[in-house]
Amino acid sequence: MIEPLLEVKGLAAGYGKIGVLQGIDLTIGKAEIVALLGPNGAGKTTLLKAVSGLLPCTGSIRFGGKDMSGAGPREAVREGLVHVVEGHRVFTQLTVHDNLLLAGYGMPRREIGPRVEEALAFFPEIAAKRADRAITLSGGQQQMLAVAQGLVRRPRLLMLDEPSAGLSPVLVDRVLAAAARLREAGTAVLLVEQLIEKALALADRVYALARGAIVLQARTDEPDLPNRLEHAYFGQDVSAPLASP
Repeated sequence: MIEPLLEVKGLAAGYGKIGVLQGIDLTIGKAEIVALLGPNGAGKTTLLKAVSGLLPCTGSIRFGGKDMSGAGPREAVREGLVHVVEGHRVFTQLTVHDNLLLAGYGMPRREIGPRVEEALAFFPEIAAKRADRAITLSGGQQQMLAVAQGLVRRPRLLMLDEPSAGLSPVLVDRVLAAAARLREAGTAVLLVEQLIEKALALADRVYALARGAIVLQARTDEPDLPNRLEHAYFGQDVSAPLASP
């Protein structure tokens, strides 16, 4: 049995008076990759924002045994919960190296240099461009930089929101390979992804989200899973009991 790292129970969140999520239960174990799949508008990004403290929510969030309900993004990052948002969010006028130094803001100065080098080791393409401004990078390289920014914090859980968006197949594989290496090093990953086959090949377990609710949860080695996911998206009751993490 994998020891739980993140435990979400009864989470509800939305934007103003518009409710998006209701009654979300989700668990991620230590050094586990969990895929969060679902159609556009299902609430996947909203869920990540709520867990990372970017969006107010109700319900219970425990991380590493600590109650994180109501915690903000700074506290989440301090505890090792790092959220890489969708869309290559980097500082385009800063160099690659400076982007990574900024990601280590608030850390002891002696630790930042080694952490930056660790992060760059995952992505040789941007390591070779450390002195270049981020605006000169391709979209795929900017995505790598965004992930590397998260790695500077040495997260216990890295949440990736659509890391493959806009990338070529080769660069998608490179980013997802980094996630696999993180698992080997003991980091858990929550992956929101539209490339279902690649996500299922990488992840240990999967949650499917539709209409603001979890409609399926399963291990990725369970039979007929792609077909069950397709049915879940369209509202049929194909939920399976959650394998204990």
